[in-house]
Amino acid sequence: MTLGEKIRYMREIEGTLRGIGREMTQLEVVRAVKKELGRSISQSYLSQIESGRRPHLTNSTRLLLARFFKVHPGYLVDDPQGYHPELISDLRAMESRLDLWLIDGSEHFSHDAELNQALLALARQGNSRKCLLLLQSIIETPGLVDRLSEVLNPEAALKAESSTSAIGDSPVRRRRDQ
Repeated sequence: MTLGEKIRYMREIEGTLRGIGREMTQLEVVRAVKKELGRSISQSYLSQIESGRRPHLTNSTRLLLARFFKVHPGYLVDDPQGYHPELISDLRAMESRLDLWLIDGSEHFSHDAELNQALLALARQGNSRKCLLLLQSIIETPGLVDRLSEVLNPEAALKAESSTSAIGDSPVRRRRDQ
């Protein structure tokens, strides 16, 4: 974020904090700084900062604006290229949203205990995104879902086999017999 973007953002926040219901204008900031801190800054100088025509602040202006907006003076500089203020990367933030989505989904399926637990287990997994991508590969590999079901949950495979045996030969039995 550039210095100008930060100033614009702080004007917006300050307006909300002051109950204005909108961002403070540059002129309102200038007047409030004069009234509250007894110091002055011109509206044109503030405009030049926000537009990027003046990329740096003098130390006295930095301290004045930091006091007015109640931020650390070090905040009032351009962020380095590629800097993210979050403590987590964009990918981790995306995965956190995915985990929250999975947890929310589990609540929608509270009537189905197995599906509910599966979604919660996926959300608790350290890398749920990777798990879902693996699931995609499993689904797209012919016959792998049935084979993994047999190996990982033989009781469920037997139940499925017995329920389909009344209808005809089950795919599980056919594969076993081959």
